[in-house]
Amino acid sequence: MERKDDGRLEMYDEGNDLGGLDGTLSGSLPQNVNNGPLEFNTLDEPISDTIKRDLKAVGTKFKHVLYPTEKKALLKEWDLWGPLLLCTFMAMVLQGRESAGTNDGGPEFAEVFVIVWLGAIVVTINCKLLGGNISFFQSVCVLGYCLLPTVLALVVCRLILIMQQTNVLFALRFVVTMLGFAWATFASMVFLGDSQPPGRKALAVYPIFLFYLVISWLVLSHTVES
Repeated sequence: MERKDDGRLEMYDEGNDLGGLDGTLSGSLPQNVNNGPLEFNTLDEPISDTIKRDLKAVGTKFKHVLYPTEKKALLKEWDLWGPLLLCTFMAMVLQGRESAGTNDGGPEFAEVFVIVWLGAIVVTINCKLLGGNISFFQSVCVLGYCLLPTVLALVVCRLILIMQQTNVLFALRFVVTMLGFAWATFASMVFLGDSQPPGRKALAVYPIFLFYLVISWLVLSHTVES
């Protein structure tokens, strides 16, 4: 009986030797459980949070256009949501002025889109050919966001048109439009000026000047009551 008990004790002791198992368990424990929160994946966030975040980013860029102090503010994280909103708003406001009798505002709506986007593309290509160190979409983003002063001038002009038109009111609309044009050109040059070679900045400014001048002419001419 004693031999059998000794044998059972030896088998029990050998079967419960957990030295190797202890090493395996200690090595397989996760090392970063309490190092901090897991990284948040934006693909899992609600749509409402995504829209709020994008609108906040657009509003921040609008603020930088009105107060253009940070030169790289629009270049860090470019997007085309703001330019699309501004272009759509301008097209909706300007459409149908000359064709109100036929209820056909299509040409004016398309005209604004073609001038804004094609003009921005041409100005961007010119900047790239002059050796600018800026990407294509960054330049389009800046030119589109800098339409904000012109859009604000459009809103003011439409409010002025509510009153009976006189030469004084036309002069006021002209001044407001030119202020929007000047601010848009100034803001765009704040953001794009450093991206051009020192000796070619004047060649880059001229197309930008024409771009905003044509759009300002649309604002002034298409808001005249027929």
